[in-house]
Amino acid sequence: MSSAILVKYLSDSRRALTGWAVGTAAVATVYASTYPSQRENTANLPEALREGLHIDQSAAGYLHASVFGILLPLLAMIYGVTAGTRAIAAEEESGQLDLVLAHPVTRTQLAAERFGALIAGAFAIAALVWLGLLAIRNGSELTSVTPVEFLAQCLNLALLAVLFGALAIGLGGVVGRRSVVLVSCAVIGVVSYTLDTFAGQLGADWLAYVSPFHYYIGGEPLRHGFQWADALVLVIASGVLFVLGVRRFNQRDINS
Repeated sequence: MSSAILVKYLSDSRRALTGWAVGTAAVATVYASTYPSQRENTANLPEALREGLHIDQSAAGYLHASVFGILLPLLAMIYGVTAGTRAIAAEEESGQLDLVLAHPVTRTQLAAERFGALIAGAFAIAALVWLGLLAIRNGSELTSVTPVEFLAQCLNLALLAVLFGALAIGLGGVVGRRSVVLVSCAVIGVVSYTLDTFAGQLGADWLAYVSPFHYYIGGEPLRHGFQWADALVLVIASGVLFVLGVRRFNQRDINS
């Protein structure tokens, strides 16, 4: 299998990807740099919120709750969904997919290489976030979090984006409708985040284990480093979603 589709897709998306990477890294560094001034304010938050988001006055606790707990996963999810939707559903609706498939390329190859481009983009974004946080680490009093722990959390950030990208590609392969994919992914994302955050408050801790956000941050990589079992769950889930979607994509008449 050649990589022509992957390279072309990355080339066509280079401006958008650059914007995503720079913008996400900027959000991460700006909000992380507020830790010294916001550290004391965490004590004033409601107890249920502090417990649900694992908030405390440490650097890891602040980053876990705000930067990596809310802002960055939201951006990662949006990136994965928009890139994954564009890969199949958006182009099918616009009629461009027919033109691409008129060339000697299989549907599986098309989906796989575009998924590969999405993965490359997700890791590029996560890498720039990591470098940005390292740049402000000393000046923002974040030295209690090691570079390896930052890297571990950024790895999971990339995998979260990949998972939602796989979900969008899979749904696109099944239904081929941009609006359906976007709405479905948004609903799944909101429900998943809610389950992970408030399962304990509802007295149903087991619900958190069905949420990808639990595997993204539940092991607290900012405190404990790489959580390989959690990362593996995200990888396997992404693969399953992609394979199931592509299987249906190969069976479906995209002109119907």
